[in-house]
Amino acid sequence: QVRLVESGGGLVQPGGSLRLSCAASGRIVSFIAMGWYRQAPGKSRELIAGITPNGTTNYADSVKGRFTISRGNDGKSMTLQMNGLKPDDTAVYYCNANIRYVGDTLPQNYWGQGTQVTVSS
Repeated sequence: QVRLVESGGGLVQPGGSLRLSCAASGRIVSFIAMGWYRQAPGKSRELIAGITPNGTTNYADSVKGRFTISRGNDGKSMTLQMNGLKPDDTAVYYCNANIRYVGDTLPQNYWGQGTQVTVSS
């Protein structure tokens, strides 16, 4: 059962923009967005944008000033706005969140299924 569903990836030219979305499904008690990660071919997964429960954001130097992470107003989603995309941004992007479902004692950490972003002319 997929708990976090991502959308918005695709092929874009250098300098273009994409908006990634991540939404939780199921009977949710609490949703805490943690951040967006990416994994390029042959590289480890890296945190590129994080957000704390009080809304403080932090970014990897490689995306600072170009990417923006935000939480959805519905209390169970998050987005990553990506502007000024470069070929080096090509990777599979993953969202990550702590979610407590009805019946859970504690929140659990979940990953999205990943969405491919390709930046190429």
